[in-house]
Amino acid sequence: MKKRHWLWNLLILLTLIVCLFAFVLHYKNWYRIEEGEFKIVSGIYYQKVPLHEIDSLKLVEKVPELERSSGFSWMVAEKGVFVDSITQSKVYFFVDDLAQHKIKVVHHDSLRMFINFKDSLQTQDFFENLQRLVEQSNKSN
Repeated sequence: MKKRHWLWNLLILLTLIVCLFAFVLHYKNWYRIEEGEFKIVSGIYYQKVPLHEIDSLKLVEKVPELERSSGFSWMVAEKGVFVDSITQSKVYFFVDDLAQHKIKVVHHDSLRMFINFKDSLQTQDFFENLQRLVEQSNKSN
């Protein structure tokens, strides 16, 4: 019986750690609202939007048909950057469940983002909280 070289064992272990790390990053949307900015990340997809730059927030049932620029769909999740074929503008998807309502965020006049979470109550609470913070930010500016 041959022994495996320690380098191969180390390589296998590092590969498993990287795969686990990538899964955790893409598993859900990680967000933070601080210092007047809304930040959201899911894997390699990241957006940072000042609250006063958010033009509109709306809960929508369906998302428009778009062309994928980069990203992935897996079961009910949709993450990545898409392109609107009519306006040629980028649309960012941070959608954990396509079957549930999504928050449509329009910022900087034309950039769009769709967000939701696996839990519909969390999506609703987040929408109401973000809407309140945007209104407060717009009043102070």
